[in-house]
Amino acid sequence: MDLLALFNRMSKVPGGKAAFSKMVALKAPYFRTVSPVLEELSAQRVRARLRKRWSVTNHIGTVHAIAMCNLAEFTGGLLTEVACPPSARWIPKGMQVEYLAKANSDLVGTAQFPAAVDWSQAQTVAVPVEVCDRDGTLVFRASIDMYCSPKPARAKAA
Repeated sequence: MDLLALFNRMSKVPGGKAAFSKMVALKAPYFRTVSPVLEELSAQRVRARLRKRWSVTNHIGTVHAIAMCNLAEFTGGLLTEVACPPSARWIPKGMQVEYLAKANSDLVGTAQFPAAVDWSQAQTVAVPVEVCDRDGTLVFRASIDMYCSPKPARAKAA
């Protein structure tokens, strides 16, 4: 399925971006815990927002650290999926995070794909993600290690 083409079609209709985001959460149900909404999708950049509401807050009333991790994986994973050619596959391998400031408002997560990747070879690609609050303050930063490799050749049926 061409996610980018589907997103581009759906984003032209009212509520299409939210509907697309819910479809992603059907494939990866854990994302439903934070209900991110995709705002921008390309092979170079992904941007999604997370609304601050009671279910994503911690004991001091700010957006929970793991909710921000979830937003980071949502953006970084969609970015890698769109950047990855049909001949390759990927899976998250690790994530390093920094909590930089209290997240007191709605958040926007942005993932940028790094320099060109040689998809013909197995490698770990570090995908950077930044999360900012409503005022533009950087509150969280992550680097997600995505293991990217060529898909194995399928055996022919006898």
